[in-house]
Order: sequence, then C-alpha cells, then structure tokens
Amino acid sequence: MDGRTLPVELVDGGRTARIGIMKCLAVLLITLVLVPLIAGLYGALHDQLSFTIAPEYFTRFKYDQFGFKPAWFGGHRPTVAVIGFLATWWVGLLMALFIAPLGLMYKDPVRMRKEIIRATGITLGIAILSGLVGLAYGWSLDSVPNGWYLPEGLVDPAAFIAVGGLHNFGYAGGVLGLCTAVTVMVWRRKRMV
Repeated sequence: MDGRTLPVELVDGGRTARIGIMKCLAVLLITLVLVPLIAGLYGALHDQLSFTIAPEYFTRFKYDQFGFKPAWFGGHRPTVAVIGFLATWWVGLLMALFIAPLGLMYKDPVRMRKEIIRATGITLGIAILSGLVGLAYGWSLDSVPNGWYLPEGLVDPAAFIAVGGLHNFGYAGGVLGLCTAVTVMVWRRKRMV
C-alpha cells in the first residue's frame, strides 16, 4: 500500500473477503464429493486388473464377502467394477475429510484447489506404487503369509496370493500416501509464510 489507497476489504465493506471465503468453502464441498468418486473409479479400474490376474480372488472370495452374484450386474466385469468402487469410495471420503479442511489454510481458492489436487495425486500415486510392490511381493511368495485368507482348492493359488498382496499393500499405500500428502500440504504452506 502506498498510503493513498485503502485495502480492498475496507473499500468494499469486506465483500471481497466474503467472496473468497465462499469460494474456498465451495472448493471444500466439491472436494468432499469428487475425491470419493475418484477413489471409487480408481477401485473399479484396480479391480479390473485384479480380476484379469486372479479371477478366483473374486469368484472365491470377494463375491461372497460382498454378497454379490455376477448375474445381478450383467456379468463378472461389471460386478468386479461395482465391488472395486464400493471397496474404495470410502477411502476417498476419509482422504477428503483430511485434505479438504486442511486446504482451507490456503486463503486463495485457486491455490487451495491446486494444493488439494496435488495432495490427491500424491495419495493415489503412492497407493498405486505400493499396490504394485504388493503384487510383486505376492508373486514372490511360496506360501500364504499368516493372517491371509486362502480358500482351499484354488486353480491358481499363486495369482490369488499376488492379488491379495496388491490389495493389502494398496490400502497401506493409501494411508502412507495420505500421510505424505498432508505433510507436503503443511510444508508447502509453511514455506509460503
């Protein structure tokens, strides 16, 4: 300020600040809706890969776990997509419940949106990489780790175990990704100050 002009908030009675707050709240609400949808779509695609590798993971485990029959959804692939969506949308909601309010520390709605997109990308990226590590780990196993479910009489137990690794490590990667994303958001905000 050069001493001859007043801050915009004083000139317009705070209208500009109120609009900024409303835009930030809109970003928060959109995040709470979109991130669970993105996570659900990720799960639907993820489970398509899982089904390609180990159909028995679904036909002998997930269908029973969810109480679904493929005929209800028009076959295996649509059923697997529904299971994937239902298994991951809630993870996206938990993620959004952390990153959306945290995004409010950025007063500018454009910056807030960019930081939330970055955090979502970090979380998904780490979850994907972790899942792939889990898939490789699962393929490397000669037997089932303690606590892992393995139905009797599987045609391809190695594929079942590999996909179990993909799923278990993917969820762990989601948690690790969220922790990393939150840390990055806070670090980036502190750097701005």
